[in-house]
Amino acid sequence: MTTAIERMENDAIEICRGLIRIDTTNFGGNKGAGELEAARYVVGLFEDVGLDAQIYESAPGRANVVLRIPGTDKSLPPLIVHGHLDVVPAIAEDWSVDPFGAEIIDGMIWGRGAVDMKNMDAMIIAVIRHLRRENLSPRRDLIIAFFADEEAGGDYGAGWMVENHPEVFAGAEEAISEVGGFSVDINGRRAYMLQTAEKGIAWLKLTARGMAGHGSQINNNNAVTALAGAVHRIGEHQWPLSYTKTTQSLLEQVAELTDLEFDQQNPQPLLEAMGNVSRFVGATLQNTANPSALQAGYKHNVIPGQAEALIDCRTLPDEHEVTLEKLRELAGEGVELSMVHEQDSLEVPFAGALVDRMVKSLLDEDPEAIVLPYMLSGGTDNKWLATIGITGYGFAPLQLPAELDFTGMFHGVDERVPVDAIKFGARVLENLMRSY
Repeated sequence: MTTAIERMENDAIEICRGLIRIDTTNFGGNKGAGELEAARYVVGLFEDVGLDAQIYESAPGRANVVLRIPGTDKSLPPLIVHGHLDVVPAIAEDWSVDPFGAEIIDGMIWGRGAVDMKNMDAMIIAVIRHLRRENLSPRRDLIIAFFADEEAGGDYGAGWMVENHPEVFAGAEEAISEVGGFSVDINGRRAYMLQTAEKGIAWLKLTARGMAGHGSQINNNNAVTALAGAVHRIGEHQWPLSYTKTTQSLLEQVAELTDLEFDQQNPQPLLEAMGNVSRFVGATLQNTANPSALQAGYKHNVIPGQAEALIDCRTLPDEHEVTLEKLRELAGEGVELSMVHEQDSLEVPFAGALVDRMVKSLLDEDPEAIVLPYMLSGGTDNKWLATIGITGYGFAPLQLPAELDFTGMFHGVDERVPVDAIKFGARVLENLMRSY
């Protein structure tokens, strides 16, 4: 006979597959597909158990879902538990399976969003449905939110919600969402990475202007040449190592687990000891600025008068402005640097009642493990919630096989997540959401 917890686990699996099958690709620039369909699917899942969730459309087809679950102790501030419904594009011919097929192969669900972040969306929904079916009430109000547009900065999602409907978050002081709570193997010890910090975002555009002309002529004011120089200087710049409270604490604890020395001038041995997650962590030890797109010209024998490039810059706490100043210097004279999208970094304590409860919820399921803080090199919708005073953590718990390159699948090809990891995560989230 299936237990209530097993039903919740199976529910999470099927909901994850259902969400993946809805193509919610976000191309940026308000060019997306399927968010409203996904929102209606989520609302229907809540309606099945007698819950009334609301859809908030920021633009035609751009949909956010919010549901508030009453708690038993009204003296406690609500907890926001949130995810996003959109995914980055997937080029089908690069995949070995249909990226929206949600097939189960080798004990894993394959598809765009399996990692980022429809697994967490499904776990949240399954937990709420379980609590409702079993007539269980959380200690505090839970504000459940699923946002649009996270993959393009959140202007039609969390950003729009905090600006236009801040009342739905009334009373909340804390939130949990992606990207944390997943396990890694460090020197034979399973460790869960709880995300307590995020780098800041500066999506920049470089614009070089010159003299248009015939491609056969000498041109000493070539916009493409100027832009190419700026892109090369920025792309090749070596940013210095810099440790925040979070990264310092993480590497100190990794040093203890591995009996390696923490050499601030050479953290590479510690990063290598962390396996695949070293890509995530290594990018948080310095500011970064990566050229990501180029646009210039329209014909082989025509020198254009303007050339543009996009730069994805991620900054450490307290180093945002100095990083932008350095980028202006590297761009050089005659190349304009303009801001397309900008958000502050976040860093919150690895301490307090919520952290303690998250740690306990993990250790209740995996008593021999350890929980470590880390900084995310990317960004989440917690940045938007921070603008209205809400402290956010990354906590999408998953117990993963040591050999799985989980972090490499964020925005990657053949994205997949183990079925058993989702079942584990649902149990951990149920523990947290019911008892905190």
